[in-house]
Amino acid sequence: MTESPTPYALADQAASRLADLTGVARHDIALVLGSGWLPAAEALDPTGENTTELDATDLPGFAAAAVAGHSGKVRSIRLPGESGDRFLLAFLSRTHFYEGRGVGAVVHGVRTAAAAGCHAIVLTNGCGGLKDTWEPGQPVLISDHINLTGRSPIVGASFVDLTDLYSQRLRELCRTVDPSLDEGIYVQFPGPHYETPAEIGMVRAIGGHLVGMSTTLEAIAAREAGMEVLGISLVTNLAAGISGDPLDHAEVLEAGRAAASRMGDLLGRVVPLI
Repeated sequence: MTESPTPYALADQAASRLADLTGVARHDIALVLGSGWLPAAEALDPTGENTTELDATDLPGFAAAAVAGHSGKVRSIRLPGESGDRFLLAFLSRTHFYEGRGVGAVVHGVRTAAAAGCHAIVLTNGCGGLKDTWEPGQPVLISDHINLTGRSPIVGASFVDLTDLYSQRLRELCRTVDPSLDEGIYVQFPGPHYETPAEIGMVRAIGGHLVGMSTTLEAIAAREAGMEVLGISLVTNLAAGISGDPLDHAEVLEAGRAAASRMGDLLGRVVPLI
């Protein structure tokens, strides 16, 4: 009986296949696009001349996208620069913890990016916001997180320091592009149901400002792999109980479409600077 590869060996296989399919031996930066962010991907290469796109399922260990607003595609994008070209690996979908595929599947894209050579990763998501001054369609930098899934992607007794998980350097870099950017602490619930008003009250009590169903496990895996992490949330709605309105995934996607220009401009200007 053949043993299954370890999560790290599976990522190595996916990175090797990625290099074969794209003709790019090494990528430099990774980007994971969350719910509502898909329209912003076009700003990274508006003409498509520098982009190679493939199905994520062409790579070992990836499953088809299971959530509306995620395309199931992976793009290799050449970023021309004065000091030479760099290559961005963009995942236009992610596997969520609530899909039941296991934590290894959730962070497989991150580990593949690390195996492909990426030294930095930008993790984006659509989320609920707790600050009254935030409005739907507003991007917010993640300064820290609280992981309420009760799980970790790290295999074995590997003790990884998360003190400065979300790079202050990269947050400051973002503010050189958009000085108005606010920041907050992101709280991941398991999902797929939205939070109750009482749970949002708990988030306030423990110091959270943003709530969603992704990102924290990926960030931990990225740190384990030695990557610098930038997290950006798109506030797609006010969190449960704040506005009195019911929550719905269509609202998340609509907020993303409405904010696509601002998000695309932000990514298009920040990513080449990393």
